[in-house]
Amino acid sequence: MSPVLAGVLQLLALIAALALAYRPLGDYMARVYSSKKHLRAEKWIYQAIGADPDAEMRWTAYLRGVLAFSAAGVLFLYLLQRLQGSLPGSLGFTSIDPDQAFNTAASFVANTNWQSYSGEQAMGHVVQTAGLAVQNFVSAAVGIAVAVALVRGFALPQALGSARAGETPFRTGFIGNFWADLVRGVVRILLPIAVLGALVLVACGVLQNFSGIHEVGQFLGGSRQWNGGAVASQEVIKELGTNGGGYFNANSAHPFENPSPFSNLFEIFLILVIPFALTRTFGRMTGSLRQGYAILATMATIWLGFTALMMWTEFHHGGPAFDLAGGAMEGKETRFGVGGSSIFAVATTLTSTGAVNSFHSSYTGFGGGIELLGMQLGEIAPGGTGSGLYGMLIMAIIAVFIAGLMVGRTPEYLGKKIGTREIKLAACYILVTPALVLGFTAVSMALPTPKDSMLNSGAHGFSEILYAFTSGANNNGSAFGGLSADTTWFNTTIGLAMLLGRFLPMVFVLALAGSLAEQTPVPKTAGTLRTEKPLFTGLLVGTIMIITGLTYFPALALGPLAEGLAS
Repeated sequence: MSPVLAGVLQLLALIAALALAYRPLGDYMARVYSSKKHLRAEKWIYQAIGADPDAEMRWTAYLRGVLAFSAAGVLFLYLLQRLQGSLPGSLGFTSIDPDQAFNTAASFVANTNWQSYSGEQAMGHVVQTAGLAVQNFVSAAVGIAVAVALVRGFALPQALGSARAGETPFRTGFIGNFWADLVRGVVRILLPIAVLGALVLVACGVLQNFSGIHEVGQFLGGSRQWNGGAVASQEVIKELGTNGGGYFNANSAHPFENPSPFSNLFEIFLILVIPFALTRTFGRMTGSLRQGYAILATMATIWLGFTALMMWTEFHHGGPAFDLAGGAMEGKETRFGVGGSSIFAVATTLTSTGAVNSFHSSYTGFGGGIELLGMQLGEIAPGGTGSGLYGMLIMAIIAVFIAGLMVGRTPEYLGKKIGTREIKLAACYILVTPALVLGFTAVSMALPTPKDSMLNSGAHGFSEILYAFTSGANNNGSAFGGLSADTTWFNTTIGLAMLLGRFLPMVFVLALAGSLAEQTPVPKTAGTLRTEKPLFTGLLVGTIMIITGLTYFPALALGPLAEGLAS
């Protein structure tokens, strides 16, 4: 079988698996976040944290819950790393330095999982399981909760019932209860899927133990040390929650994390399944499945287009070495090949996952540009758990606004008017991340010291720094490779980029949700834009590509495009 055919068959199998899971998972998540009942285990958690799960929150209270919980997570994880040397199960590793502990705490709480350390040589079992793995669950649940809050903003108050004839239409600024949404996301969605997924990975050969450090064999220069760990349980939530932080430095290229082509395809499935299925949840909760299908079609169009481009550029790059290897195999595992590596690379950069099964820096110039552009879109195709959906809905609001300008009509989306307040919040959302990426990149290139961390010079070296801040500010966490990021400058600046890139957009999303929830729905008329039609899907795809292109094209031209044209 040719490598190209093998890659295409893997892609078709992945699409089939996602299609089978789409409806049941999407409907189940809609029931979870619409239910008024609480499980017994959930009641215990509410009692332990002193939360009232039935108290409705306005967006300001919801935001306070998000920020307070996340701040507590940063502090806890920071202290856990700083005290590692005194903890049991540390495998003899010392405490983490302050700047790296801050960077890692910010990274995992922000659902980024950027790692400037080698996991098997720095983190013991307690930090890995009680610290990093726990944040993989709760940070993903926070993202889903914020997305659901925005969906409620569109759905309310029509979801509560319409006013009778002669009555004044009521308004509600309530968007749910953060603590209930957080706990349900972990207990009812992430944990059950993670348990089943971990069993599949263990059956594939992924490690799951609390073994110590072992001397393995004799190699040039002496023996090698390997340590075990609860790898399968962390690997599954790393992918399912679109986190990305690996137990080992090689991440999903390591055979202890990703041993076979089947495990590789299963991990890609885990990355994509919740973000895609959330579009069904959106349609179900707003009472219009066709609206969910329109968002799904937009995501799928971009994802398939990027995957096809990546496979084309990696399979057909010229040169005798590439021809003999069946594609650009440098930096890729032979057990995955060009096809499995390309599909994984696109999935991880179009979501906020950051896991890697290949060396992104060794991709062709245009391949590296595709990875960068995937993150710069805002990771919305399908994006992270929750963040992909709310990012795409923000872009839908922008597209509706543009369409309204064309016809001179006040824009509406799902029966809610998009006025001055709403468009300002949407505009702030799409400006935050580019400002962080381009600002930190420019400063790093202007200062003399940060450039010493670059392995390469010229366009490729610029891409290393651009990729690092793109990955951090977009809460992706994947590394381009070649950049020595374990320095005080990069640990601090990337840590700030991760926190600001995660929580500033959430402020605007929740403010938008509150604004929409206060509106009464407006009836459809002959002039209402049909946002469930293919025409709107095309408009939305074009809006996303134009906004991203205008924002990032100069930076991309200095990096991957210049490299690709020169090769």
